Amino acid sequence: MDIRSLQLFQHLAASLHFGKTAEAMFVSPSTLSRAIQRLEQECGTSLFVRDNRNVRLTAAGIKLLDFSSRTLQDWQEVKTEIQRQSQAVQGELSLFCSVTASYSHLPALLERFRHRYPQVEIKLTTGDPAMSVENVRAKKMDLAIAVESPEFADELSFQHLDTLPLVLICPSYLRLTQLQQIDWRQVAMVLPESGPSRRIVYHWLAERGIRPNVYASVAGNEAIVSMVALGCGVGIVPRPVVEQSVLANQITIISLPDIESFKLGICCLKERATEPLIQALMAQI
Repeated sequence: MDIRSLQLFQHLAASLHFGKTAEAMFVSPSTLSRAIQRLEQECGTSLFVRDNRNVRLTAAGIKLLDFSSRTLQDWQEVKTEIQRQSQAVQGELSLFCSVTASYSHLPALLERFRHRYPQVEIKLTTGDPAMSVENVRAKKMDLAIAVESPEFADELSFQHLDTLPLVLICPSYLRLTQLQQIDWRQVAMVLPESGPSRRIVYHWLAERGIRPNVYASVAGNEAIVSMVALGCGVGIVPRPVVEQSVLANQITIISLPDIESFKLGICCLKERATEPLIQALMAQI
């Protein structure tokens, strides 16, 4: 049983004339007859009584007519809604995120979105996550994967995506496995130059009275991972940045259970949050 067969049956149930239905539905009389015969085989009974003078519905045919009417109406409503969404949700969206987020969190999200809205083109830009919020506020980007913070701008709308723990990373050759093993007077540290991790890291160090021996301040968590792997010192970054890095085997991870985690999500301007394209992407989270 398929939609076309039900459409043919529906018309025949109204016309009660094979010739008129065949002409109106652009099929041959033999094709119409075969379609009705298949329906009758699937139902296991006759749907029409035929003789040389007229055609009329059987009791089973009347019951199937009620089913086909509801089914075809539902099908038409679904088609109309799909077409409406398809026409409304099309165009281009620009999205900013870090390199790590582009392969740790973005693929699954975009796969769902593209499957549902194939007519929308995503313009992806990667870079320092410290620039995420500013790119959206300056209207350089429609959306950005960003980290929520106390300083998060009021004009931004934020939808939570994931919570990322921050960890201490060390060059593997130092064989450091516990926080207590670190002599902060001797070990150099690579610090974040800007962005949400800068506030969290400096706050964590201050709470413990640690005055780090700063080797360098750099932009981006990926840069911190690279410098730690090269033996420049230790650093604090989100765990997924290390796990997704090609340098992961050159780094030891030490958990920091008492440090604030990253609250990762997608942000946009509140004034644009109701736009169909943006709403469509946010709905996939």
